[in-house]
This record gives sequence, C-alpha cells and structure tokens, in this order.
Amino acid sequence: MTTHYGTWRKARLSEANGACLEVARSDHGTIGVRDSKQHGVGPVLDFTRSEWVAFLKTIRSTRA
Repeated sequence: MTTHYGTWRKARLSEANGACLEVARSDHGTIGVRDSKQHGVGPVLDFTRSEWVAFLKTIRSTRA
C-alpha cells in the first residue's frame, strides 16, 4: 500500500546548505518526514499524531 502525502514543506529551521527536512500530512492523517536531499525518492518516516507531538517535544527540549 502506498501512502499519499499532501504538499511537502521544508522545516522552518532548515540549513541554508540544503540539509533540510520536509514534512507533509498523509491522506490518512499521519505526518511524513523526509530528507530534501533525496529529491522525493528516499525513505519517509511516518508518525502518528501522538508520535509527532512526542518527537517535537523531545527535539525542542534538547536544543542548546
């Protein structure tokens, strides 16, 4: 089964050198994350809403 995602957008805090994450919501409500350097052909991490919230909370709590 192929998951279809809406419009991909780059993370707000992306590096200018192209080291970016892209995020999009799937048709069934999960959140996909991919590496922009893969040009849409690399793997996608697929998070449920609660997993996404926990992921963001962890990232934000570990910022220097």
